[in-house]
Amino acid sequence: MPKWAKLIIAILLLPVCIGASHALWLVLRATGNADQTWVPMLAGAACWVCIFVLLPKPMWIYVFGHEFTHALWTWAFGGKVKKFKATSRGGHVVVTKTNFLIGLAPYFFPIYAALIVVLFFAGHLIWDWKKFEVWFHLLIGAAYAFHVTLTWHILKTQQTDVTQEGYLFSGVVIFLGNISVLLLGIPLLAPKVNLLTMFGWWLEGTGQVLHRLGRVF
Repeated sequence: MPKWAKLIIAILLLPVCIGASHALWLVLRATGNADQTWVPMLAGAACWVCIFVLLPKPMWIYVFGHEFTHALWTWAFGGKVKKFKATSRGGHVVVTKTNFLIGLAPYFFPIYAALIVVLFFAGHLIWDWKKFEVWFHLLIGAAYAFHVTLTWHILKTQQTDVTQEGYLFSGVVIFLGNISVLLLGIPLLAPKVNLLTMFGWWLEGTGQVLHRLGRVF
């Protein structure tokens, strides 16, 4: 798809981005008193931010997760990984299939948070890890903060994944990907809002933006 077409798609998706932001605000308000979820998650996030600010950044761990996410999404789309390399200075994968989701996935898919979810889900099924729920939320908070801070850090340098797709299109995809993770994840972690309600708020917010734009134009 040519970049000019992606630019048009990105512009058309801006109301969806605003609607998603509106929905996230409503979800956060509705789950704000879920202390058993938010307190350990925010504590985990705060612990990681302190590490991020005060200690050397663990770039090899981030780069490995970044390249593994490319590989994971390649497999999800039926492709194969022919080469995989990850070092603290950078990495790359050689794959048989690519698209904008495979290229941009590391910037919106929190791979380590996803691995923690899989690990605890398996542990709960096998060993009944419900008593460790507070540690689960703590690690989720730290892992998602790891994703956000290091993704922001790496995006300050030129990334071929982004330049190949175009800056606005990449920005919209990365934003929608990250906010979708939150919109899907928060209701599951703090079950005070169901997913149907969340999608209703998202649709309502997008509709309000489109209505206002229609009145202007």
